[in-house]
Formats: sequence, structure tokens, C-alpha cells
Amino acid sequence: METKIQTITVPVKGMTCASCVARVEKVLKGMEGVDKATVNLATEKATVRFDAAVASPLAMAQAVEKAGYTLIVPETGQTAAAGEDPYVVLKKEFTISAVLAVPVMVLSMISMTDWFMEISPIGMHEMNTLLLIATTVVMVLSGKRFFSVAWKLAKRFEADMNTLVAVGTGVAYLYSALLVLFPDWFPESVNTMDVYFDTAAAIITLILLGKMLELRAKRKASDAMKGLLSIQPKTARVKRDDAFMEVPIMEVAVGDIIQVRPGEKVPVDGIILSGSTDVDESMMTGESIPVPKAAGERVLGGTLNTTGSVEFRATAVGSDTMLAQIVRLVEDAQGSKAPIQSLADSIAAVFVPAVIGIALVTFAVGYFVAGQEFSQAMIHSIAVLIIACPCALGLATPTAIMVGTGRGASEGVLIKNAESLERAGAVTMVALDKTGTITIGKPSVTDIVPFNDFTAQEMLRLAASVEQHSEHPLSQAVVAAAAAQGAVLATAEGFLAAPGSGVTGKVEGRSVVIGKDSIMSESLVNIAAAKEQVEQLQKEGKTVIYVGIQRKLAGIIAIADTIRPSSAEAVRTLQGMGIHVAMLTGDNPVTAQAVARQAGVDEVVANVLPKGKAEFIKAKQAEGRIAAMVGDGINDAPALAQANVSMAMASGTDVAMETADVVLMKHDLTSVVRAVRLSRDTIRTIKQNLFWAFIYNVIGIPLAAFGLLSPTVAAAAMAFSSVSVIGNSLRLRFGKG
Repeated sequence: METKIQTITVPVKGMTCASCVARVEKVLKGMEGVDKATVNLATEKATVRFDAAVASPLAMAQAVEKAGYTLIVPETGQTAAAGEDPYVVLKKEFTISAVLAVPVMVLSMISMTDWFMEISPIGMHEMNTLLLIATTVVMVLSGKRFFSVAWKLAKRFEADMNTLVAVGTGVAYLYSALLVLFPDWFPESVNTMDVYFDTAAAIITLILLGKMLELRAKRKASDAMKGLLSIQPKTARVKRDDAFMEVPIMEVAVGDIIQVRPGEKVPVDGIILSGSTDVDESMMTGESIPVPKAAGERVLGGTLNTTGSVEFRATAVGSDTMLAQIVRLVEDAQGSKAPIQSLADSIAAVFVPAVIGIALVTFAVGYFVAGQEFSQAMIHSIAVLIIACPCALGLATPTAIMVGTGRGASEGVLIKNAESLERAGAVTMVALDKTGTITIGKPSVTDIVPFNDFTAQEMLRLAASVEQHSEHPLSQAVVAAAAAQGAVLATAEGFLAAPGSGVTGKVEGRSVVIGKDSIMSESLVNIAAAKEQVEQLQKEGKTVIYVGIQRKLAGIIAIADTIRPSSAEAVRTLQGMGIHVAMLTGDNPVTAQAVARQAGVDEVVANVLPKGKAEFIKAKQAEGRIAAMVGDGINDAPALAQANVSMAMASGTDVAMETADVVLMKHDLTSVVRAVRLSRDTIRTIKQNLFWAFIYNVIGIPLAAFGLLSPTVAAAAMAFSSVSVIGNSLRLRFGKG
């Protein structure tokens, strides 16, 4: 049978803790045809890789439904947004519970005092009857969610957090109700005052409060994601029949001509045809300074046009835009699991059954061995059940991953999966490609040295007037340098290009020749006076061209692919973080060493082929190093694939970005520093979260078992353990992991 491997990511409803996650994963993984299943509590989504010839999303939804949860797939006709807002529902349930639980707790406490009963118009039995009625409303209207899920699970001999809450509150409520309704059933030693309606009502209320705060915090954790989704405009000014008109963004097609005016957002990706402007790309790259854009340059959908009006041709629309790809990458990363989560997953799989066992032992030892009254032993076991709810355990890793990847996206660091996010913080060596990574990636003029009474400005203007007719990268560098000085270029007559040698032409009646020493010799231009300066510039890894005017040496121009302004500082920062920095390049050793000196790297490998880059990474791994590779071209792809963590510049080729674990939207090495710091911050936060998740249980369960923790206090501690974990994760948004 032919296999049809597919991967889907769909919402899962009804999960409340790590045990729920483990159960849904177990159900999905147990299905024939399912290769891999990952469930995320924070995002409430399941990612399933399966053979469509054997398994189907509908079958998965049916299997998950039997387990007590809802998998929302298109075949079921359900939508993730169906019904009331979960937060609104929770708020209603909490409000009902709180309005009734507070008086129940107050009356329960004061009814045990002699002075109150002396002034009370009703007796103790009537008082307890009122407490029974109020608590019953709480249990039915607000606590229904826990009992409903617990019952579904019980029918399959399974349990989760809902089971712990349902059993704990149910036992307290049922015991108290029977005591009020059938007092004759109990020994005389059990006073009718010993009811625990306040315990049941308080637990339901506090857990609902915790879940409400948890849901609100989880929504804050996805703020970065919402920000990305909201930046694309709803309409675009598209050229139709020689006139621009507003059309819905969904109607824009590749090839359309689009106009963007000052202050408007760029609707889709494209290439500028006319006009110039500065574009604020901060939401995409994390770079706060607007980027100059002119004809031939790329603009990205969702970025903000600031100063000028431009027209561009759409090159990517809809799900193909860079913004859509970023959103997809972040969603995939948030739905994946970091290796560090395996510990929590292993514990969660056996946690609830173990806790129920501890609660039963607590009751048995207290009642049968220690001689405690039934009610006292019961309360101790209830406290064990309530304090142990593993909500925080299930949220410890995914919330930190969600916030960390969201922060990365807002800073221009796109991390494709949680495993890469974890590994990035452990790197001990970073290998950098030279061209386009350490350097800008295109040649630019670095030195202008005039000779024979020519001024630098005049010599450059005349050279550029000839070079403007050539498409050679070095020629374009000369033209760009002249433009940067504001030079007004003249028209060159009789332009002639000598391949591999240089160009000639006549400007304003003067013959001009630009190029290597060979074309100078052919044009009878004596270049001996420049020999010393040329040798020095060449030692610095620069390409030198001569400029002759009217058969006289007018000057020399040095051109090089200069390093990015931030490269040296980024390298120093990485070294300060204990990371060895190497540079790999196919360029010649002279140029490589010159760039290496400027960047300050620890190690240089020149004249290396793509295979050699991968072999270098492999050799470093054999030495025990955890290696990261940073590149931007096809020639970097083998090394990117070999590295423990691969990072690609978004300005590079599709193949490099496809191979890489991390895509760096900002085109400089400070993004590498950000990625490493983000990883370290996130992993530190996860470890803190796991500590807090475990410490509540490690300390709370023994205290509850020995009767040192009341069920009400246990409920408060359990409820706020989840909030503390999410709150700690939210600190990552501000770089305070």
C-alpha cells in the first residue's frame, strides 16, 4: 500500500494538566498509521504525523473523544472558536462559586462559636441545611466541569487532575451531606457540627480562580503571536486598468503592481519598481531604525512605509509571504517539545494514580492505625488529592517555550522548534560564513587615493561616469560611492568593456580608463607611483583598480566586501559568553585573514569548499564541542545540516533557510547573540518552572499526609502554582528570564 505521510496541527479542548497531555498523546500514538504525536498544554494543540492511507483526522478525533477530550478537525464540522469564550465561561462559574462560597465559609466558621449560636434565630441543623443547599449549587453549576470529565475517565479506569478535584471535593461534600440528611447513620461521637461544606466550596472556588488567572496569563503569553498576526493590512492599493484602487488583501495576486504611500503598511512581499523610501521593519527584524529602500530592493508585507511613496510588484501573497512563514514557524515551534520536558512527561504519566494511592494510604493509616476519627482521616486524604494537581507540571515547559519563541519572533530570531531552542544555549563553538554573514555581502569602496594633482572627488566622478554603463559588481560599487558623495555623473561616450581587464570611455572630452594594471599598460598609463599603496591595500584583502585620465594616473580605488558594522562587537560578545568563534570561507587566505582581523574571530579556515565546511563542523563535534553554524548561501547548506544548531540569515538563499533551525531576520551577527541568550534565558526559566512545579508537590503532599495542611490551603497553593509558573514564563517577554 502506498504511504501518504501528512502532518496536521489541530486544537485540543478539555485538557487541564500534564496527565491530560500524556493521555491524549498515548491515544494518538496508539492508533495504527500514526508515526508521531505531540500535544502542547499551553497552546492546546496537537501535532500529528500520520499515514493518510491508514489513519484519518476523523478517526483521531473519535479516539480522543472516547478518552474524554475534543480534537477539533475539519471533518467533525467543529471550529476552535465554537461556543462561548472559555474565559467568559470560567468567569461565570467562578462568580457563582465565589458568591456562594464566601458566605458558606464565613457561616461555617462563626457557627462554631458559642456567641453566634446564642443570637442565631435558627439551630445548628438548620444552619447546616442552608450550607448544604448553597454548596450543592456550587458543586452542580461551578464544579460540574470536574465531575463530568472525572466520570468519563473513571469508566475507562483512568484519572487526571479533574479526578483529584472531583474525588477530593466530592468526598467532603458527600460525607457532610449524609451527616446533615441522615445523622442517625453515624455514631454519636460524630457531632453534626463536623461538616465540610466550606472545604468543598472553597476548593472549587480557588481552583476556578486559578484556572481563570491561568487562562488569562496564557493569553498574555501569546501576545507576540497576536502582534505578528495583526500587522498585515486588510486592503492594498493595486493597479487596475491604469489606475490604483483599494482592493481586499485576499484579491492581490503575484505580479500585481501595488502603490504604498507614506505612513501606510506594505500589504504583501514584493520588489520596488519606482520611488524610494525608508521602511520600518522592526516587527519583522527587531531593528528599530528604518531601512532605506529604492528600486530593485525587496519589501515585506506588514512592514511600515515611513517617508516616500513607492510602487512595487507583488512577489508573494497569502501564505507565501514572509510574515505568513514567520507565523507558521512560530506556531510550529510553540507546538513542539524541548528534550528537557521528557522528565515532566515521564512523571505525569504515573503521577495521578500515585497520588490517589498516597491519599488512600493516608486515610487508611490515619483511620485504622493512628486511630483518627473518620472525618479527620478523610480531610487529610482530601488535602493530599488537592495539593497534588499537576497543572503547573504540565505548563512548566510549554509556557516558557511559547513566550520564548514569541519574544524571539519579535526580535527577529525565528526558532523552528523547541529542541533547537534548547540546544542553542549549550553551543560552545560558532562557525561563521564570511560573505554575507560577517561581511555585508557586496563590494563597496573603502579607499580613494588620488595622484597627479587630481582631487578624489573629481577622479571618482569621472570614473563613475564611465562605470555606470557596466553591470560588473566592482563598477556598481564605484557608482554607489560617487552617488553617496552626491556626485552628478556625466554621459560617457565610446564606452568599451574589456572582459577581465577594465572599461574605457570619454567623459567631457577626456579619455578615461579604469581597471587592472594590464589595461593601464595598454592605454600607456604609468602606474609605478601607486605601487607601494596598491601592495598595502592588497595585503588588507582589498581589490584595487586604477583610474587613468588623459593617459595620466589619476588615482586608485580600493574595493572590498566590508564587514558589517556590528560583526566585531557580536564576535566579542560571543567570546565573552565562552563561545569559540571560527570563520569559514572559500575566499583566498589574504582576504580571509584581513576580514578575520577586523572581526576578531578565534580561528580562520580559507579556500574551503562546501564539503570542507561540513567536515570542519564534524571535526569540532568529534572534539566534544556543540557546534552552531551561521550562513546564508547554498554553499553553507551542508555545514548547516551537520551542525548541532544551524542559523541562516533571512537575506540568504531559500535552501539555507530551509536547512537551518533558526532564521535570523536581522542581517547581522547580533541576532546570533540574541538567539543564544534567548535560549539560555528560556532554559533557565523552564528549570525554574519545573522547580516550582515540583516543590509544591514535594513539600505539600507530605504536609497534607501528616495533617499539617488543610484542603482549603492546599487548593489555594495548587491553584496559584500554575499562575506562578506562567508568571515566571511571562518575564521572558522582557528579557528577564
